[in-house]
Amino acid sequence: MAEYLVTFLFIITLNFFLPRLMPGDPFTFLSAGTDEVTVAYSEEQIEKYKAYYGLDKPLINQYVSYIGNMLQGNIGYSIYYNEDVVALVGKRALWTVSLVVVSLTVSCVLGLILGSLAAWNRNNAFDRYLYLVMICFSEIPAFLMGLLLLFAGAAWLGWFPLAGGTSTFAVFATPVQQALDIVHHAVLPVITLVLARLGEFFMIARSSMLTVLSKDYMRTARGKGLSKSRILFVHALRNAAIPVITRMFLSLGTVFGGAVLVENVFNYPGVGQLMRESVMLRDYILMQGIFMFFAVSVLTMNFVADMLYKKLDPRIT
Repeated sequence: MAEYLVTFLFIITLNFFLPRLMPGDPFTFLSAGTDEVTVAYSEEQIEKYKAYYGLDKPLINQYVSYIGNMLQGNIGYSIYYNEDVVALVGKRALWTVSLVVVSLTVSCVLGLILGSLAAWNRNNAFDRYLYLVMICFSEIPAFLMGLLLLFAGAAWLGWFPLAGGTSTFAVFATPVQQALDIVHHAVLPVITLVLARLGEFFMIARSSMLTVLSKDYMRTARGKGLSKSRILFVHALRNAAIPVITRMFLSLGTVFGGAVLVENVFNYPGVGQLMRESVMLRDYILMQGIFMFFAVSVLTMNFVADMLYKKLDPRIT
């Protein structure tokens, strides 16, 4: 537990200083197209706003105030949106967490099944071709995969929406229609994240299953004349799944990073899109809240992975 507290303290310290090291400030908007600085407020207004948000104080005083407010559960108000950061992030987090959980679960299950089948058919044509396809998927960045699917599935075939989380100005007769519309918009982002992570889970599952299949109790199972599916998915899968499940929790941070890029490719209304807006606007308070959300999510999942790994394998202390 101590290492998690030290890591958390280190993260919140970076979380405070990094936004303030960026050029510009919340009251000066940078024009990305021409690299010119466009000042949206007068000097007098800027000084007034900085005093209001405490940004005119020395950095160390701001840091102490930031830690004190955080210990009281006060993350602050967004400078641009003028809204509570917790409420603002909470509304967007539902979209991102749903996207991450579904894509991570699907890629883990698919990787486990395909990796097990590849290990059972080791070195034959099925194993070689599947291995090659998974290597290709794992080498393609998530945002590039998203762009390819966007052009193919939305622009060319027209099967899926080009952007957004729901249909704009749509009126739904029933909650089921609204749910189907949300699922329809989420298909391409989920497929993108699944393909981006599938290769990693496949490799781990294949390697783990190869080790398990070489054990003596697997030879005993074959000697008893048990069916292939029973040996593979009943006797071997439980042991082979341990490193895959652990990797699923540990890879949460990487998946969140991929989700940030994918959300911006598909204009998906999650935390990733909100983070891009907060960085563009230099909204320090909102940036701190978003980075805090990602940090707490990743640390929590790492802690769950540690506990689960000890539960599945009692030899781990």
